[in-house]
Formats: sequence, structure tokens, C-alpha cells
Amino acid sequence: MRRSILMVLCLLAIGALPVAADEDEDLTRLTIEVRNIYDKPIERASVIVRFVEGRSIRKFGKKVRTEWQLRTNQEGIAKIPPIPQGDVLVQVIAKGYQTFGQKFRVEEDERTIVVKLNPPQPQFSSHQ
Repeated sequence: MRRSILMVLCLLAIGALPVAADEDEDLTRLTIEVRNIYDKPIERASVIVRFVEGRSIRKFGKKVRTEWQLRTNQEGIAKIPPIPQGDVLVQVIAKGYQTFGQKFRVEEDERTIVVKLNPPQPQFSSHQ
């Protein structure tokens, strides 16, 4: 009796393996590289990545996280753990630079998005 139960459990586990592999194929490892207009890395920039549209992913019965907020390292890089493929919104905020926001379509297993931040625009006043 124990042997047959163990065998059934093993077969169920083996049957679940292709499903988990298919789910991994629908995820992207995303890297955001933040630089200024002189191509220098921007350290400690806030990076927000939000999955907007595409196929909803569940892994082992749990919904995969679809929003990340982190900061760039000394090289201006933020690595996002696997996120569902589809449309993602990338927003970057750094002191002394204009805020960046843009939607990207990610369909690859790995993708690097390079963001170039501009300095702030000069302020003008109509009053003299």
C-alpha cells in the first residue's frame, strides 16, 4: 500500500514538472541601466518597474510579484527578479535629473533597458 502511494506521488510530481518549466519561459530577467547624458552611471537612482499588461503568471499556486522598487548600484544598474513578459512601465527618479517614465514591451528571457536621464530644464518666470 505504501509503495503504491509513493509511486502515485512520484508520478504526480513528474507530471507537474513541464508546467513549472512552461511558466519559467513566460518570465523575463530585467536589468535597468541608468546613465546621464555624458554616459556616466547614476548611483542610487530610484527605479520602479511595474508589469502592466500581458499574461498573468502563477507559479506553484502563487501569483508572481509584478512590481519592484529598488535603487541602482555604483554602476547605475538595477536588476529586477523575474517579471512576467508583456508590457512593463519603467520609472526612474534621481536627484538633479528629470524624471523618466516609459512603457516597454518585454518578450525575451533576459533584457537590459538603458535609461539616459537629462538634467532639469531651466526655470523661467514671466514676472520681472
